[in-house]
Amino acid sequence: MTHDTTDSDETDASTTETDEPTDDQTSAARTPGGGAAPEPAPIEPAAPEEFGLVQAWWGDGKGKTTAAMGMGFRAAGHGYRVHMLQFMKGGADSVEGVRGEYNAIAAMPGFSYENAGHYGWHGLLDGSADDEHEAKAGAAFERAEALVAGAVEADLREPLPLDGDPDDGVHLLVLDEVLYAADRGLVDPDDVVELAESKPDDLELVLTGSHAEPEYLEGVADLITNVRKVAHPFDAGHRARRGTEY
Repeated sequence: MTHDTTDSDETDASTTETDEPTDDQTSAARTPGGGAAPEPAPIEPAAPEEFGLVQAWWGDGKGKTTAAMGMGFRAAGHGYRVHMLQFMKGGADSVEGVRGEYNAIAAMPGFSYENAGHYGWHGLLDGSADDEHEAKAGAAFERAEALVAGAVEADLREPLPLDGDPDDGVHLLVLDEVLYAADRGLVDPDDVVELAESKPDDLELVLTGSHAEPEYLEGVADLITNVRKVAHPFDAGHRARRGTEY
């Protein structure tokens, strides 16, 4: 005799409903943003909770300064105070007087810059004087020491005025091309090390420049990135282009 079964005798797993979150939902909930899509928000003064590292960006590839400025914009977007001091970028015959990054920084709350470079490039027959390059680099390094000293006196665990004087403290300081100045002997590498070691614990310090590896920063810098060239338009005769190189 055949036994007839009814729907109540079987459970169809494919139609069973559950309120348990999926693995993807659980993982998303554990992220800093809780899995929500990021949205822009007004920029208000704030203080970072985890700043304080030393970064070094070097190599023969394009993008060292660009990466540093990108971090600067990201930090400023969170309401942190950022300043960039540029060594050895006083202008050249291939670059116009107005640079896009300066216009963008000027429009960004909490981000400021200053340029301490001499016209041309050290060691090239471009009409610039090497002794002037050395004098400008030396003055820029003294300025960097003053900026770090200002950060020592400030409470970097608290928000800083977005329009405040960088001498009164910043959360992130970019010393652009300082490693190239050290590589060229315009700045003493030992002084760069001393500056990095003298910074306050909460100051994020970003150093860029140099095609030569800054071995003197091993054990000093927390992040050392080699920006390596695979191909570069300059090698094919392209000059600096507005919007990409300046």
